[in-house]
Amino acid sequence: MGSSDRQQCNSGSLEETDQLALGREAYEERAWGDAYRFLSHADETAPLAVDDLERLAMSAYLTGRDEEYLRALERTHHAYLDAGEYHRAARCAFWLGLRLVFRGEMAPATGWFGRAHRLLEREPHDCVEQGYLMLPHVEQNLAAGNLEAAYAAASGAVEIGERFADADLVACARHLQGRVLLRQRRTTEGFALLDEAMVSVTAGELSPLLTGLIYCSVIEACQQVHALGRAREWTSALGRWCSEQPQLISFSGTCLMHRAEIKRLSGAWQDAIDEAQHAVERLTQSNNRKDTAGAWYQLAEVHRLRGDFEAAEQAYRSASQYGFEPQPGLALLRLAERHIDAAVAAIRRVMAATTDQVKRIRLLPAHVEIMLAADDIEEARRACHELADVAESYGTEPLRALAAHARGAVELAEGEAQAAAICLRRAIEEWQQVDAPYEAARVRVIMGLACRALGDQDGATLELQAAVFQQLGATPDVSRIDALLDMRSEEASGLSARELQVLRLIASGKTNKEIANELHLSGKTVDRHASNIFNKLDVPTRTAATAWAYEHRLV
Repeated sequence: MGSSDRQQCNSGSLEETDQLALGREAYEERAWGDAYRFLSHADETAPLAVDDLERLAMSAYLTGRDEEYLRALERTHHAYLDAGEYHRAARCAFWLGLRLVFRGEMAPATGWFGRAHRLLEREPHDCVEQGYLMLPHVEQNLAAGNLEAAYAAASGAVEIGERFADADLVACARHLQGRVLLRQRRTTEGFALLDEAMVSVTAGELSPLLTGLIYCSVIEACQQVHALGRAREWTSALGRWCSEQPQLISFSGTCLMHRAEIKRLSGAWQDAIDEAQHAVERLTQSNNRKDTAGAWYQLAEVHRLRGDFEAAEQAYRSASQYGFEPQPGLALLRLAERHIDAAVAAIRRVMAATTDQVKRIRLLPAHVEIMLAADDIEEARRACHELADVAESYGTEPLRALAAHARGAVELAEGEAQAAAICLRRAIEEWQQVDAPYEAARVRVIMGLACRALGDQDGATLELQAAVFQQLGATPDVSRIDALLDMRSEEASGLSARELQVLRLIASGKTNKEIANELHLSGKTVDRHASNIFNKLDVPTRTAATAWAYEHRLV
């Protein structure tokens, strides 16, 4: 019976329809909403048997009915207890605990895991549930940085899963092994295990719950180390799996969140906004706070890049309210607003609080950018070296591009324009290979400044004109490009972008103290810029520098 036939039955007389049979049929056809409705109706007539209670619980989960899922699964647990089937009761306790972990309710989650262990102690024989109960230990050790212990627990779970021929457990534990190896910077081995686990996922060998969970975990692991190609492939596969189940809610929102990030990196910003907004709606419905926060963050990122700073601020705050650290995006927003001190304070705070190397990856490029804007070249160089070390370890193209971009920016700030140009050219090529147009355009701007510093005005113009900010809708960057293209080669005279900014303020009659306040710099930094300007222009006084600025139409 198809979905439309079931809808007609649902709208007809309940007394004339076998609700239980329809619920089972809908479940087999992965029509999760229909399955939940029919099984719920059947349960109102007569309490469901334990197998049908499991179907009811899973249908509730997959349609985003979180509280109903927990209630039905707890009923299932007690039904197995009453029947003396302690293994199955322990498995239900495991899933109850896992869902509560995802909700951030750690105390009751620990209670359910403890109950599951105690139930298994009653059984004299080994069982597959022992392997499932090793999975929380993997996650706990991963979070604590105890990588050897995490890998050992995952390996033990794989062995139990293989012994009992449980495909769900094997795939889940194997992908966790892969995640541990990535954390150990054993990238080739880690990706090999993730890919192996995904073979079972894409072949349809796993339960719907494990299929969705592993999809999301693998995509997240790929994104953490900037394995953009793999993230795109698995996100597309997740999208196809979700589209085959129109009534699926739980994982469809997460898929939309991942797609929003992929769209943003690919330059399809309006699509990214649409996907992120839809993701927020779906994820809120299914009570997935973690991914709801992630969707808000993706929405904020696009608004920031487009210059809609008010909308970006609101979205970052929404992400924070759902428990997500809105950095480095919020610090970059402050930088775009020219609140440099606030950006510096934010990025330093979060860097100091983040010891996990994988989590530091997403912060390091912003750390370099913000420190250069604050003229703290030494701190920018240290962050650049850490990023280079990470890129060397993981070897993914986007990480190499980020590291080359950062090094080029630092080299240029130190006056090494030729060395900068070499790094920046490599970064542009890497970003082009992974189809990240905005990132490539950002590097082209710095490349243009390097060309200008080397006296190659034609090269500078070509690089600046090749930056595709106008097509992307990156309004703040468009304004910057327009300003840079308006400057003639003879106007630059070797001055950096920051020195030109200070020169314009000097020419407008502002004191060094006033300039420091306006640019959110220290007085010492402004003094150094002024001294560099006088030396490069070969002028003795502020009056002479002002005259030069007017002569060259900078004010």
